[in-house]
Amino acid sequence: MTTRARARDRASKHPREADAPPGVVPAPDLKVVETRVYRGPNYWNYEPAIKLIVDLGVLEHFPTNTIRGFVEALLEMLPGVGQHTCGTGKVGGFEARLRDGTWVGHVAEHIALQLQREAGTEVGRGKTRGTGEPGRYHVVYSYGEESVGLAAGKLAVRLVNHLVQAEPGFDFRSELEELIRLSERAAFGPSTQAILDEAALRDIPWIRLSEGSLVQLGHGIHQRRIRATMTSDTGSLGVDIASDKKLTNRLLAATGVPVPRSEVVREEDAAVAAANRIGMPVAIKPLDGNHGRGVMLTITDEDSVRAGFRAARAQSRRGAVMVESYLVGNDYRCLVIGGVLRAVAQRVPAHVEGDGKHSLTDLVEITNADPRRGIGHEKVLTRIKVDDESIGYAREQGFEMSDVPPRGHRVYLKRTGNMSTGGISIDRTEEAHPDNVELAELAARVVGLDIAGIDLICPDVSLPVRETGGGIVEVNAAPGFRMHTHPTEGESQYVAKPVIDMLFPPGVDARIPIIAVTGSNGKTTTTRMIAHIMKGMGHKVGLTSTDGIYVDGRIVRRADASGPKSASMVLQNPTVDMAVFEVARGGILREGLGYQRNDVAVVLNVTGDHLGLGGITNIKQLAGVKQVVVEAVPRDGVAVLNADDPLVAEMARACSGSVIYFSMDPDHERLKFQASRGRRAVTLEHGRNGEMIVMRQGRKSMSLVWTHLLPATFEGRARMNVQNALAATAAAWAAGAHLHDIRQGLRTFTTSYFMAPGRLNMFELDGYRVVVDYAHNPPAMRALGEFVDLLTVPSAGGARAPVTGRRIGVIATAGDRRDEDIVELGRTAAAYFDEIVVREDANNRGRPRGQTAELVVQGLESAEADASRVTSTVTILDELEATRHALDTAREGDVVVVCVDHANQVWKELQRRQHGSASESDGLQAVVGVIDAEDEVDLEL
Repeated sequence: MTTRARARDRASKHPREADAPPGVVPAPDLKVVETRVYRGPNYWNYEPAIKLIVDLGVLEHFPTNTIRGFVEALLEMLPGVGQHTCGTGKVGGFEARLRDGTWVGHVAEHIALQLQREAGTEVGRGKTRGTGEPGRYHVVYSYGEESVGLAAGKLAVRLVNHLVQAEPGFDFRSELEELIRLSERAAFGPSTQAILDEAALRDIPWIRLSEGSLVQLGHGIHQRRIRATMTSDTGSLGVDIASDKKLTNRLLAATGVPVPRSEVVREEDAAVAAANRIGMPVAIKPLDGNHGRGVMLTITDEDSVRAGFRAARAQSRRGAVMVESYLVGNDYRCLVIGGVLRAVAQRVPAHVEGDGKHSLTDLVEITNADPRRGIGHEKVLTRIKVDDESIGYAREQGFEMSDVPPRGHRVYLKRTGNMSTGGISIDRTEEAHPDNVELAELAARVVGLDIAGIDLICPDVSLPVRETGGGIVEVNAAPGFRMHTHPTEGESQYVAKPVIDMLFPPGVDARIPIIAVTGSNGKTTTTRMIAHIMKGMGHKVGLTSTDGIYVDGRIVRRADASGPKSASMVLQNPTVDMAVFEVARGGILREGLGYQRNDVAVVLNVTGDHLGLGGITNIKQLAGVKQVVVEAVPRDGVAVLNADDPLVAEMARACSGSVIYFSMDPDHERLKFQASRGRRAVTLEHGRNGEMIVMRQGRKSMSLVWTHLLPATFEGRARMNVQNALAATAAAWAAGAHLHDIRQGLRTFTTSYFMAPGRLNMFELDGYRVVVDYAHNPPAMRALGEFVDLLTVPSAGGARAPVTGRRIGVIATAGDRRDEDIVELGRTAAAYFDEIVVREDANNRGRPRGQTAELVVQGLESAEADASRVTSTVTILDELEATRHALDTAREGDVVVVCVDHANQVWKELQRRQHGSASESDGLQAVVGVIDAEDEVDLEL
């Protein structure tokens, strides 16, 4: 548990005695107010988690030990929940909590975890914390499959209410069965899960690409894909051949592999004729079937041939059926991976053993009661389902379902040994004869499959098939692994390992470097700086920011792309070999990070922006949100932290890797400490020629570049970009960039509209300057104002002089900020501008039109007289109209500062005024890929 997590306010696990008002009795009041799904590391948990905000209602007054019969009923219905340790370190710790008394929100957390376990998902992490409001709690629990986790949470709340007061018609067992079925539908199959488990052991990340089993292993340029047990290396030609059983039979026979005689038919009479020519007994199967569906074995008469033909044709997509000679012997599945036999399992069809006491129906129920059997692929064995085929097959063996078989007599209920129909498997890997191993490997090569399931029928796999008789009856693409990983008898075979070894041989990378940048101000500019440096080194960089998603410098989607979904899009791009992500507070609170870990985490600063949103009410909590990227740094990773911000500097305690501090103060105490330990830091050193960015390691110091030579700093006057350059330098250094590459990247990075739209863009118009920026909170406004203070203009003799004209500001902020923050923005702006135009964003985020502007004006008017230079204020809500008003009033020597929401439309207006029309700028747009901020489209350049 992190320091932040330990320090977070907790709900008591030992609540006080019931203090209900007189006359109030327990009622089923527990309800879910809000649901969040975190798909990566998040504020609450490093693992994926679900958070419910629940309201206890009257149950806030009733701990579990005061609700009559609650604990006993819960433990009877869901006994496993009482075994949870619940932080005690002892099995049964939660039962003790229940009996001592705990809140029902805490109970819902443990029930949600246990329900997922009942459905086959091993999860165990959870926590319940107070929200600060009476009766409301954050209930956080981990999940394996999202839909199952959500359903478990809903059922947990319903069960708690039912235990308080019985809900008419509520059948918990039925609801649990439905949850298990949902898990079966939503969860990965056992084969896919085995591969993913092995990938996790190898530290290979994965992304689910569909509701089915299509999964991406690895990130970016290193990615490979699987669908069940088909891989990126599985050839479509091999799959086509394997799906045509007649063609497979002919190709194997041509290479000398023993196979049964066979014919393909499309009519019932033709099937009878073929069976007679081949000779009874025969087997009938669909030409292109799978999973044993429609397969009929040991057919000995014409009527059975006709029935078998109809059953097989119903499962054939082509309407074709194959009739083949029936080979006598045991059914073996040989698994070949990468041309090498990895496992052999003997498959035994679903059956029951007679005990001389119970009927067939009873024996099926007894067999299905085995805890290893479940619904579908839920467990290692599948429950036997009795259908018409089962009844008919038992009748062929002389038994009705009501008959009692003699003790020790085996009655088969399925003709094929598929695990999915209730069959069992016996591992025979070590017993396979070398000749049979060679045959299986040859069959896989002939068909052309990297992973193949070879169905071999023979009396004994430990003896050569060519001598004992038998042959290969099928070669299957995408074979199941369950019979090998979880055999009913024998040793488990770890067949997923050779699959991962085949896709990612030792020494081959699966991850691309990820650099995550967060903070209150400067994120977008810093991410662009870092991406520019890495692109100059030859990397194909995937970049996400509030402007959009960029790949190799080209925009692929215009949107606010600072959340987890955008990060996932970059990691899915097969051309990207490095990712630089701007990570916003909102995305972390909504869904967590869009990945498991970042190699470099950069935290720029923490200011009071966004307080009051997402349950974050103070700046320490906000720092905790941004600290998530630091907690996601692995042991071999690096956190880049601002030593000048105490809240950021303290995050070093949460970092598992190393730390590089950056600071504007070369004598900062933390930098001295870094030097004493031989660690790295980036700072400024002052000389006669200006400020030099230096990279320190221990007592060594490497000069990088003069700040006044960096275009983005405007000769060192843009102090916020000097600081951003320090952060970008440290991040690139942490990512392995050489000093020369970092220097070149910083020297060529500019804040032009085309490289950093809306971030300190400078324009010259009719003798006055226009600065376009995104400043939207008091610290950013202060930094922008200080930059304007330092601006100079050309004067006589080639010298430069401070700006003497008016300063005109167009200002606004987002409507979801607290009232006091919006007022403070206006108060801050008053110190830097002579004339101010107050506008609003098009999306006012829940506030009535005009209210945000009124609060800004209130701040302007409340500024102290000696701290304000404002001479006039006007409110024009529309962004473009406000900008036009400011530009129309500007005169030679003035500076107009436009704080933008949609930078593109302001840029168009500036281009129109500069060139006299929009036609030339429109053509330029088409080249650079600039599109309206509200449009979310793919752009091909």
